Formats: sequence, structure tokens, C-alpha cells
Amino acid sequence: MQLLGAFLRLIRWPNLFFIALTQVLFYYAVLLPSYLTKFQGLQNYLPPPLFFLLCFSSVLIAAAGYIINDYFDLNIDRVNKPDKLIIEKMIKRRWAIIWHWLLSGSGIIIGFYISWKLRNIFVGTSHVVTVVLLWFYSTTFKRKLLIGNIVISLLTAWVIMVLYLCEFRVHLLNDPAYHHILSRIYKFAVLYAGFAFIISLVREVVKDIEDMHGDAEYNCRTMPIVWGVNVAKVFAATWLTVLILALAILQFYILQYKWWWVVVYSVIFIIIPLVIILRGLYRANTTPDYHQLSSMIKRTMLAGILSLLLFLTF
Repeated sequence: MQLLGAFLRLIRWPNLFFIALTQVLFYYAVLLPSYLTKFQGLQNYLPPPLFFLLCFSSVLIAAAGYIINDYFDLNIDRVNKPDKLIIEKMIKRRWAIIWHWLLSGSGIIIGFYISWKLRNIFVGTSHVVTVVLLWFYSTTFKRKLLIGNIVISLLTAWVIMVLYLCEFRVHLLNDPAYHHILSRIYKFAVLYAGFAFIISLVREVVKDIEDMHGDAEYNCRTMPIVWGVNVAKVFAATWLTVLILALAILQFYILQYKWWWVVVYSVIFIIIPLVIILRGLYRANTTPDYHQLSSMIKRTMLAGILSLLLFLTF
């Protein structure tokens, strides 16, 4: 049981649950209603069995990504979080790399199976690209200025965008009804993926500030190390401000549809916390401060995804 607990911590099971929850909510709140409410004659949507396989494959690939990240970050983690070490302390490095390839390989195989069933090459291909990016993120990109932050943020957005990619049917592109459905899914996918990208980018920069002492010891070139903490804070604050303003403008658009609960929810659970985070970023000076900010950003990201539940009521 101790070994199982260590493995679950290694693959970050709460984050995997978050990935699965995001895809489930988007599937049932956006994708299915887009087909079933107005165009019940069109039955080309991703069927539930294939969706759950897609969700499972996403979780497998993400778990493999966490393993390979810890595998290559072993020395840095000895400095930044020695009390949380799992590889070598609980699980041998050899087994960690084996589990990485088993989980990655299984995710890719499932992805190409879904591609074959849907006659859609994008799913399997995106799984391969994701595995490759996670590998190079852990070995190279993470230690480079901004590249690693952008890669992780893009992969966070991919969790949602892959569901949009699943809906491409080349033979239906000239069908007006199908085009309308695809357009609706695209708007929601870009909205939530964009939110995920920006807030993830902010969190990655905050985490870089939190971990800069261990990163500096092993010659990582993250933003706070290369440009300084103040520049990193300004960068994060700028993107937070962009996100807050974009969400505020979006509320005026939503009001046209009289979706009052969506506006109230967004203001209380997303916009106000983002303002608090922005203020906290200005005042943060110590490692615990940045750790607390990182946790607050993660909770706000969860609140953003949970807003999909509101669309189930319409």
C-alpha cells in the first residue's frame, strides 16, 4: 500500500482527476448538447465509449509526463522539495522510466484506435506530439527561457482542444448543420482553452520564482533567473490583467443571453480571485508566498472549468 501511495503521488493523481473532470464537463456540457439540442439527425459526434477511451488516454499520457518530469528533475527536487522525493527514495529510476514508456505507449495506441474508429487522424497524431513535447520539456525545454512555460500551457489547453479535434469529419464539412455545430464547439473550446493557457502560463512563471534557488544551482535559464524576479512578476501580472479584462468584457457579451448565473459565478469565483492573486503577486516576497499564490491560481483554474456545469442548466 505504501508503494501504491507513492506511485499515485508520483503521477499526481489529483491533477489527473482534474484533467478527466475537464474533459467530462466539456463533453457533456458543450459537445453533446451541440449535437443533440438542435440537430438530432446528425449522429457523428464522439460516442461515449470512444470519449471515455480518449479521456483515459489523456490521463495515461499526463501521468507518464509527470513521471518523466520527476525522473529528469531528481537533482533539482533534492534542493527544492527534498521531503517530497519519490523516485529513488520509494520507486527506483529504472521502474520510473519503464512506467513512463508503458503509460505513454498505451495512450498513443488508444489515440490511434480512436483515430481509426472516427476516421480522424488528428487524435492519434496529437497524442504522439504530446508525448514528444512532454519528453523534451523534461529534458530540455523546462530549463530554457519561456519555452518550457509555453509548452506546458499549450498542453494544458490541449486537454480541451483535443475534444474539438475529435469532431472533424472531412466528408461533412460542406454540410451547413454540421458546420454550425463545429463552429459552436470551436467557440467554447477556444474560450476555455484560452483561459487554461493564460492561467497556466501565469502559474508556471510563479512556480519558477518559487523554485528558482534549486533551478539556479543546476543552470536552468528560467525567467526569474535570467531576467530577475521583478521582471517575472511584471510578466505574470500583465497576463493576469489581460485575463481579468478579457473575462470582464466577456460578461457583457453573456448578459445579452440573460445568463445571470454565469455572470454572478464568473465574477465571484473567477474574476475576484484573479484580482486577489494579482494583488498578492505584487506583495509576494518569500517562497511560501509564491507557493500560496500557485495554489490559489490552481483553485481559480478549477473554478473556471467548473463553470461548465452552469451550461448544463440551459
